Amino acid sequence: MNRILSSRAAAAALAIAFGGALLFGQAAEIKPVTIGRPMPAFTLPTFQGGTFDLAGLKGKNVMLIFPRGFAAEGRWCTIDNYKYAEIVDLDKTADIRKKYNVEIVYVFPYARDVVAQWVDDNPEQLVKIKDLKNPADPSKLDDQAKARMERWRTSYPKNFGMEKGKVPLPFPILIDADRKLSKGLGLFATEWGGSKVDQNMTSVFIVDKKGLLQFKYIGQSTVDRPEYDTLFKILDQLNR
Repeated sequence: MNRILSSRAAAAALAIAFGGALLFGQAAEIKPVTIGRPMPAFTLPTFQGGTFDLAGLKGKNVMLIFPRGFAAEGRWCTIDNYKYAEIVDLDKTADIRKKYNVEIVYVFPYARDVVAQWVDDNPEQLVKIKDLKNPADPSKLDDQAKARMERWRTSYPKNFGMEKGKVPLPFPILIDADRKLSKGLGLFATEWGGSKVDQNMTSVFIVDKKGLLQFKYIGQSTVDRPEYDTLFKILDQLNR
């Protein structure tokens, strides 16, 4: 009788230990990660359908791009739209994903309907950028407006166009609706650069083929983003 009770107790203890470990694995908290350490595992739904599982991409570099999203209530950060159009164009013309063995992933801290609106608004946002660089009558601008126009021309020199309803979606766009990933990594903010709205601090993370974080860039201001040439140099080094 004692042997039976002892066996049952041992089995119960094993079940509790296993269940606890399983529960811990499922509810593992995402925290900020330092360079050289494993990137926290996560799975998120994609805007295009299905899910994205970071752990399933071992053997491939991963570039995680966290756009700012909103710049103010009901107004997108236009720079994000330019940078999105720029990397879409680079992927089309230079096949950067194949060249650098990288998956490019966008992560938004919003629900699906908000992400859908961002995608749909890209064409008019790109038109807005062109208008900022080429106002109807530059001679009527004051000095401050002229300086702003020159900044746009210098910082965002290319002109991109997209067709309404046909915005290209070559990269997985992840829906971090509960902000578990964005908050866990320390990127989500309700106020940044004087703007009080739900947004991410613009950031780029590069994870290598072994799942280790090799590059992390968190914008120091609302206009601060790494240049793609710099990111490609890092990816080139990772592939050697």
